[in-house]
Amino acid sequence: MIKSSLSKINQPPVLELQDIVKTYVSGNTQFNALDGVSLKIEVGEFVSITGPSGSGKSTLMHIIGLLDNPTSGQVLLNGRDISQLNESQLARIRNVTLGFVFQQFNLLAKTSSLENVTLPLLYSDIPKSQREPLAIEMLTKVGLETKLKNTPSQLSGGQQQRVAIARALINDPKIILADEPTGNLDSKSGKDVMELFHHLHRAEKRTIVLVTHDIELAKQADRIIIIKDGKVNIQNK
Repeated sequence: MIKSSLSKINQPPVLELQDIVKTYVSGNTQFNALDGVSLKIEVGEFVSITGPSGSGKSTLMHIIGLLDNPTSGQVLLNGRDISQLNESQLARIRNVTLGFVFQQFNLLAKTSSLENVTLPLLYSDIPKSQREPLAIEMLTKVGLETKLKNTPSQLSGGQQQRVAIARALINDPKIILADEPTGNLDSKSGKDVMELFHHLHRAEKRTIVLVTHDIELAKQADRIIIIKDGKVNIQNK
């Protein structure tokens, strides 16, 4: 029991950024979209990242989502430095480590809910015979067990986002990264989607990073990270 407790205490953050700089060059001009950002996200946390337009929020999301490399600084995933891995290496890590939920849903238009959710498994080691049952399990988890064969055009915006969440969960990711997940939804659907995130956090201890410009939405997280002018301005518990 004591050994188990000590192991948990010594567990590294699921994600850590150390003095991250991201520089863009345009002609003779250099611009630091991120300017020395350091932060930690612990296992099982629900964290929101917010800030005004042009603050560096989107760039930070791309670094956290392993969609881009920093110009300098370190990105540590479970204590391992992955800052300078190449694109194919990052793609493999992304597929098993991160589950993405986007504002635009990003579902294949002529493809059923079931097929959309199984898509990430094409690049996994899960046997083909297990993929459909697992996708059904994920769609049932988000309340869409009766919509398995529906295409996106046959679903409401809220239902499409639930399909996207099921797809994000299919590989049992260490982090769910949600980028403006309620941005295209009406208030009721947005509330339902946020309730689903809260359930995943509370009941399944999922680590969730919510990126949003909406400060009221950001306040629903356990901790708020505010970024301004490329710097982490405030971290509130």
